[in-house]
Amino acid sequence: MLSIFDRYILKKYLGTFILLLLLFIPIGIIVHLAEKIDKILANEVPFPIVAKYFLDFTIYFADLLFPLFLFLSVIWFTSKLANDTEVVAFLSSGVSYYRFLRPYMIGATIVCLVALASGMYFAPTASKGFNEFKYEYLKKGKQDRDQTNVFRQINENDYIYASYFNVKEKSGNNFTLEHFEGNKMTYKIAASRIVYNSADSTYTLFRYTKRKVGEHDDIIESKERLDTVFDFEMEDLTPVDYIAETLNIVELNKFIAREKARGSSYINRYEVVRYKRWSLPVSAYILTVIAVAVSSVKRRGGMGVNLAIGIAIGMVFIFFDKIFGTMAEQSDFSPFIATWFPNFVFAILAVYLLRNAKR
Repeated sequence: MLSIFDRYILKKYLGTFILLLLLFIPIGIIVHLAEKIDKILANEVPFPIVAKYFLDFTIYFADLLFPLFLFLSVIWFTSKLANDTEVVAFLSSGVSYYRFLRPYMIGATIVCLVALASGMYFAPTASKGFNEFKYEYLKKGKQDRDQTNVFRQINENDYIYASYFNVKEKSGNNFTLEHFEGNKMTYKIAASRIVYNSADSTYTLFRYTKRKVGEHDDIIESKERLDTVFDFEMEDLTPVDYIAETLNIVELNKFIAREKARGSSYINRYEVVRYKRWSLPVSAYILTVIAVAVSSVKRRGGMGVNLAIGIAIGMVFIFFDKIFGTMAEQSDFSPFIATWFPNFVFAILAVYLLRNAKR
């Protein structure tokens, strides 16, 4: 059963957090709209599509930066409590510091569960709409989604390679398909160009050559053009960079398993997205403890000093999160360690600050 004090702190915790979101998200929307308004008008994007885009942007933006908003909101209202000597009054009544933290932990649990549900299911849908609008209207004509040196294992026996894939035209250059039975290659298909036909889900191969490996002699078959079918789709071969962000947790797990089997070079990028969906919500607890420990002490400089310390710590947390995430995406560094390391470091900091705040 929650006491009057618990309800009071919990109301402040959730209310200030929501208020901060409502204050900063419109600012983000206005800044973003000011940057993109010329392209939106030039492409004559209908208003309902623009409205949906900014709704997706709001969810995407809130999910991405909620740890910082939460951190600042806790520092803000706890500093105010400290300046009004409410913290001192409560602790002077003989209640332990850990009891003082209880409503904060309840609030962190609520935020963690909401962030977990959002990151697993709601934010991916918003991210898909946000990114599709961006590539359709704001990056029109750019080849950001094209890929080079694409290699995939498409099933147990077949491996394909292309030196270049044009996602917009659904075509590739220097295509090869190698079929293995056990450890022995039985045939190899090569083409200077491959084009995917969306109408009937077929492929057209130009300057087609097929070499069947015989026991004594190879059989070579060649044509200038061949229409055929394969056991893959172009989207499976060239997943866009943001694809992992648009999948809910069930779809993402299946997607990563499939991409691992195909030998994708982007596995670490996808793994970072998956692990962050767990690590960021958990950071609500760690950042809450740090924020309370920093701001529950009444300082000579008032709330400004606490906010300055909080902003500095928040920026360092975001820096750690980004730098280790990038390391995992661009190298063989473990995605699990990269995503959880900031939480580990700041958990140690939280314990240290909490022990000092109790004194």
